[in-house]
Amino acid sequence: MLGGLVAAGAAGLAYAHLETKLFTLRRVSLPVLPPGEPDLRVLHVSDLHLTPSQQRKIDWVRSLAALEPHLVVDTGDNLAHRDSLGPVLHALEPLLALPGAFVMGSNDYYEPRPKNPARYLLPDARVIIRREPDLPGDELGAAMRDAGWKDLTNRRDVVVADGRRLSLVGVDDPHLDRDEFPARAGRPGTDTGADAGDGVLHLGVSHAPYTRVLDQMHDDGADVILAGHTHGGQLCLPGVGALVTNCDIDRRRAKGLHGWPGPRPDEAGGAGSSWLHVSAGAGTSPYAPVRFACRPEATLLTFTAR
Repeated sequence: MLGGLVAAGAAGLAYAHLETKLFTLRRVSLPVLPPGEPDLRVLHVSDLHLTPSQQRKIDWVRSLAALEPHLVVDTGDNLAHRDSLGPVLHALEPLLALPGAFVMGSNDYYEPRPKNPARYLLPDARVIIRREPDLPGDELGAAMRDAGWKDLTNRRDVVVADGRRLSLVGVDDPHLDRDEFPARAGRPGTDTGADAGDGVLHLGVSHAPYTRVLDQMHDDGADVILAGHTHGGQLCLPGVGALVTNCDIDRRRAKGLHGWPGPRPDEAGGAGSSWLHVSAGAGTSPYAPVRFACRPEATLLTFTAR
């Protein structure tokens, strides 16, 4: 019997490693645009955690440009190795030719290191980082800005997608406590004239969906909030879902399309909610290259008229 359990465990681990390569495109629709507006396609990519040897992932990310999204939003954790800058920029190259916006995650600043996986069962699984950043996140951000993408690191901005103006607000990674929610236009501390209501849609963007940030974005009037970081739980149980989220959001919202702070706006009781999309991301830490019942993903969100 013991031999059978060992064999089953080995088979499960082998599948969990294989699943990290089963890249999936999700498609969801949100009735969020003003009446009469044509559809707007937004590609949400997150948590690539790319290492130089991951050619299959690079090719898959490049292929997403064929979807012809009107806007690309990258919610961080692109890097996973000190030599990943070139491969990440190659992967994103076709997407950088499109309108886009981004925020950074912890693994755009700090190279991943081995961790005790049992930490993720703690109420706060964060490891305090006291070293200088050792990944080329500054260079990555500069390349994205040079391509025309909007840097939402504790900033507001506007973007024109499919000829339509959208207002944006974003924060630096809340998982590292680097978030400083930017003031509205006309208030001290603001660095742009962008404001909620300055366009057909107001988007909030964060790497990690910590509840304090989601509350701020909802109060700011965000129609849609985009985040990543959770990996969808990474290891999920059928019928149960994510066991952990690696932040303080509830497990039910570990991935997919939801409402915040209440139900989805198209469900009973959700009239006062913002739409919330949490990406399960496309990668893992190189020290935990497994996924189970949670395939790596990107999402094409189609915004439709209400």
